[in-house]
Amino acid sequence: MNTKYSDLIDQTYYFPQEEFTLNGSQLKFHDINLMELVEKYGAPLKFTYLPKISDNIKRAKGWFRNAIEKYNYPGSYNYCYCTKSSHFEHVLNEALKNDIHIETSSAFDINIVEKLKQSGKITDETWVLCNGFKRDQYIENISRLLNQGHKNCVPIIDNYEELDLLSENINGKFQVGIRIASEEEPKFEFYTSRLGIGYKNIVPFYKKQLEDNEQVDLRMLHFFINTGIRDTAYYWNELNKCLKVYIALKKICPTLDSLNIGGGFPIKNSLAFEYDYQYMVEEIINQIQLACEEAEVEAPHIFTEFGSFTVGESGGAIYEVLYQKQQNDREKWNMINSSFITTLPDTWAISKKFVMLAINRWNDEYERVLLGGLTCDSDDYYNSEQHTNAIYLPKFKREKPLYIGFFNTGAYQDTIGGFGGLQHCLIPQPKHILIDRDEKGELTYRLFSEQQDAEDMLNILGYNRNN
Repeated sequence: MNTKYSDLIDQTYYFPQEEFTLNGSQLKFHDINLMELVEKYGAPLKFTYLPKISDNIKRAKGWFRNAIEKYNYPGSYNYCYCTKSSHFEHVLNEALKNDIHIETSSAFDINIVEKLKQSGKITDETWVLCNGFKRDQYIENISRLLNQGHKNCVPIIDNYEELDLLSENINGKFQVGIRIASEEEPKFEFYTSRLGIGYKNIVPFYKKQLEDNEQVDLRMLHFFINTGIRDTAYYWNELNKCLKVYIALKKICPTLDSLNIGGGFPIKNSLAFEYDYQYMVEEIINQIQLACEEAEVEAPHIFTEFGSFTVGESGGAIYEVLYQKQQNDREKWNMINSSFITTLPDTWAISKKFVMLAINRWNDEYERVLLGGLTCDSDDYYNSEQHTNAIYLPKFKREKPLYIGFFNTGAYQDTIGGFGGLQHCLIPQPKHILIDRDEKGELTYRLFSEQQDAEDMLNILGYNRNN
């Protein structure tokens, strides 16, 4: 009988895959020997494989380049990185090797932009697109960047008051974009996004506040669907509505020349993941071009703001299974030596699934289990894979340690989890390893942060402060 864990994977998925291979009974990820990583640094740990960031940027640029060439599209393509996905310096340093631009979401993003300019990582030619709801500090920081000469900083107007606030603080002429408040799918709890200005209100807003405004040029229309770029009737219908607004604006606004279609490229969440990126890009370019040709307006330059797609597939987390609890005749709980709520908060907050695989013991028999975290919170668990209603892992044996990995976790998890701060039930934040390749293509490893200890927690909580 095929009862080994490796048999189960072979029967369920095509394996090995581009990033996942086996070394005997142990898993390798992008040729990284994960058990050697555990033996050197211990578990739990997080890691970032930096070359994957550049790889995904190059892939996306290639898809858009191919589509633009295929349809002889007259506009240019600009890849922006959505910094809120991961603000870390090592992420921005890697991403900016690839001639990209930046999208910001809040005030302190601008401080990061200024640091990057000081270090020569970006210049005044780099587009900085400022999304998000803007109040005092964000307005002040955007204005400072523009007043210091960064003319390619484009605030994206989110509400009716922002334009006046910006105009009061910015010296001289500047450019803006307008964000469309997209209409969400019927299953959502709300119908219209809280972000941006409604479809029907954009042209009246332009006529009232921008058309005769000599200080401000409208440069960009911003469009984003919360559920992402998917080949569904809903997505294509919303894109078509966006294009109608763009065309209507373009006919009365000669300075408008760019369409920002936001982010939304999915990332691999299962070994069974399939998505035709090239087809989607070609169809988007084709539909934009056809709509503009029919309306006899110039096709726009295209901007995207890929965040999860840029950094998500570079990240991973490794845990050890500490103990197995047989709670009834059906449920076996494998307890990990960390917490899902604190280290992979999206598993708890939005029931997100990541690629989950055993790191070792692939030649052992498998069993069905549930995975539990260390906090005393009933929601600290992970109970199924993306394409199955269960988790299967090599059988727990106290004398044979079992390690498990969660992959493509590089977007949002650290910041949502409160990197460097308090964690639920004071579960310590794991150590974090940066993995890169040198000039010869050899793997290199660097400890980015140690696991939190009691003193870190006590300092945050105020117990070590002098009265």
